[in-house]
Amino acid sequence: MDIYLAEPRGFCAGVRRAIFMVENALAQYGAPVYVRHEIVHNKHVIADLTAKGAVFIEELDEADSRRPVIFSAHGISQKVEEEAAARGLTTIDATCPLVEKVHREVRRFQDENIEIIVIGKQNHPEIIGTVGQVSPERKVHIIYTLEEARKLDIPSEARVGFVTQTTLSIDDTQEIIAYLKQRFPHICGLPKADICYATTNRQTAVKELIKSTPNIVILGSKNSSNSRHLKETALKNGAQRAWLVDDWRELDWAEIDGLDSLGISAGASAPEYLVEELLAELARRYDNINKHRVIIAEESVNFKL
Repeated sequence: MDIYLAEPRGFCAGVRRAIFMVENALAQYGAPVYVRHEIVHNKHVIADLTAKGAVFIEELDEADSRRPVIFSAHGISQKVEEEAAARGLTTIDATCPLVEKVHREVRRFQDENIEIIVIGKQNHPEIIGTVGQVSPERKVHIIYTLEEARKLDIPSEARVGFVTQTTLSIDDTQEIIAYLKQRFPHICGLPKADICYATTNRQTAVKELIKSTPNIVILGSKNSSNSRHLKETALKNGAQRAWLVDDWRELDWAEIDGLDSLGISAGASAPEYLVEELLAELARRYDNINKHRVIIAEESVNFKL
């Protein structure tokens, strides 16, 4: 069986930074440390950090006020920041710097009285944090599809600004942005869509995998937006089969038996050891495994703590 490995894959700089911040807090303060929301959306990462003493919560009143609280990589609203300060909590902000860039842009739109359009999934933690950067009385238009964009109740001559969730489908988002630019001549936004470098690279790498094999395995959790979009990217670009699984144990091996090739990638929140475990299981089950690297970019991004 020929195995094609997408590069880059797995952890991005923002995820590495967020996980390090939890581990560093545990080393500095001891267990437990509290983390508001899953630090990143991956079942194995959460289990690993829980075993080390992290406690994952959804609301600040679940935390022991004597212990530090870490904000997840997805970002938080200003209301949550204010609540933490009012409770006197020691906080550590693991928000991805690329998400912070989106927050700054939304606040600028508010300051300049620009109509705000946010492209993203309404109830995703990142979108909740982004929308929460502006005052509650300020209208924010959240759209996820081209159809929703067409239904926007904004005059075409209005001053409009847009930002996007960082983990969306590149192709779908570019289609929405193209429509917005055609409809609103005075629209503004960052020079590039806010979809992060890692999301872009991983989706591009999956498209490249499909040139070598129609069978794609994505390692990642179902609640991970970027992992789900990797599977969608595969299916939209010619893959005959695509699986999104947390690890090799979730695969239906009867579907793998008989294949002569397989492509493998991993979402930005999936640890590399999941790829290594899958490769070990493939080698155990099948003879003549030949591995090939499919490289579309070299990543050297690191974020300061």
